Amino acid sequence: MTVPITAGVDGTDESLAALAWAAREAVRRDLELRVVHAWRFQPNAAADVADRDAQERWVRDSVREAVATVAERHPALSVTTEVQEGSPVETLVAAAADAELLVLGSRGHGPVVGFLLGSVGQQVIAEAARPVVLVRAGDKPSSEVAGHEIVVGQHGEPEDSAPALRFAFETAAARGAGIRAVRAWTLPPVFAYSPGSLKLADDAGGLEPYERKALAAALEPWRERFPDVPVVEHVEMGSAGQVLLSVSGRAQLMVVGRRAHRTAVGARIGSVAHGVLHHADCPVAVVPHD
Repeated sequence: MTVPITAGVDGTDESLAALAWAAREAVRRDLELRVVHAWRFQPNAAADVADRDAQERWVRDSVREAVATVAERHPALSVTTEVQEGSPVETLVAAAADAELLVLGSRGHGPVVGFLLGSVGQQVIAEAARPVVLVRAGDKPSSEVAGHEIVVGQHGEPEDSAPALRFAFETAAARGAGIRAVRAWTLPPVFAYSPGSLKLADDAGGLEPYERKALAAALEPWRERFPDVPVVEHVEMGSAGQVLLSVSGRAQLMVVGRRAHRTAVGARIGSVAHGVLHHADCPVAVVPHD
């Protein structure tokens, strides 16, 4: 049984860009597109939509109009819609659970760091069990031209980044694109590496060769599984967020993993995913690996 690509829409330019991106990806992967809108009754709305029924009609008409535009561009694409009254976070997290991936709009840059994605987007990313792709308003198919890469961040042991690498290779194969696999490294503080780790680095000829061998080992099974996908191995000294952002200009998609951090106020995404989501020049896919 195949699962759909799901797009969350709310009528904003960002969500319409996300819907267009999701439709193109569904066509590439030969999957159904599911469009989800979660709404809540607003008693203080304008007079012409002041009652619940009027607001629901307005919501459904807005979704129907957005879907009609997608259907016109992709007449062979199978599209279903779901309009639900309730919590946007709960609705979207539930929708992601049985989707190939969830696509949402992102406001990108803004004046208040930490609120650029909006609270709904950040919570959904932190809690969703499937990959979530964030797309900005103005994103166009021109960003997916040949030569633009799928950039994926790799860190730690091979199993730590396996879900992100799988997603990146599958996406690249569907698009006929190449992969740039990025592993960033920094000089460890004194005593940070165990004697065993330092011995492995010494055996590899130093820290940078050790990092290159670690990246190659993580990529090996995916190169074997996707032999037609060209791969560039990119190992660079620096913070992971900065190194990834430095190569985002020619990326058609950036893929990062995330392990949600539970706090007293709820789940939070890691600093690398957070920074990339706010500043990358392309859509960003966040893939859970916890």
